[in-house]
Amino acid sequence: SLVWRPGFEFSSRKVGFIRGYSRRFWQGDTFHRGSEKTPGRVVTLLEDCGACTWGVAYEVRGEQIAASLEYLNMREAVLGGYDTKLVKFHPQEKDAEEPILALVYIATPQNPSYLGPASEEDIAAQIIVSSGCAGHNIEYLLRLADFMRYFCPQAEDKHLFSIEEALISILPCLYYTEESPEET
Repeated sequence: SLVWRPGFEFSSRKVGFIRGYSRRFWQGDTFHRGSEKTPGRVVTLLEDCGACTWGVAYEVRGEQIAASLEYLNMREAVLGGYDTKLVKFHPQEKDAEEPILALVYIATPQNPSYLGPASEEDIAAQIIVSSGCAGHNIEYLLRLADFMRYFCPQAEDKHLFSIEEALISILPCLYYTEESPEET
């Protein structure tokens, strides 16, 4: 959700990508997009030498630095179970300078909320029933898919779009109600 709701002040933002990582819905969430009873599924980065993952880098300056790091440490590290790593971020802009150094949050299999791989259908089914203090897990999935389509149309994210497709194929079943035809 950092791509559409960072939750901290920043000076500028750039859409771009990092190399060597793929995005996966392998992290559990019992606070923002789920609960202890029904954990949600949120994304993390997985080391993948041939992959490229698109997202947003935020530039923070002055007093924004300490405030954003404090906020992100609570949101991503304490509540989310993520570790941090510095990576090279390549801005999408044609006239972009050299890659910039960016801080990313990565969930590892060692953290207690890590769920690991599952089929797209199983992940979609878990997302459908999960909701937390930041909203429904469906919103998280659909907003990420929308971000990718709108800001990164050249990027291919089969994992994300397969889960979205699986979710959409399940949803009509949840809202279907059978009514008997009226007799004349």
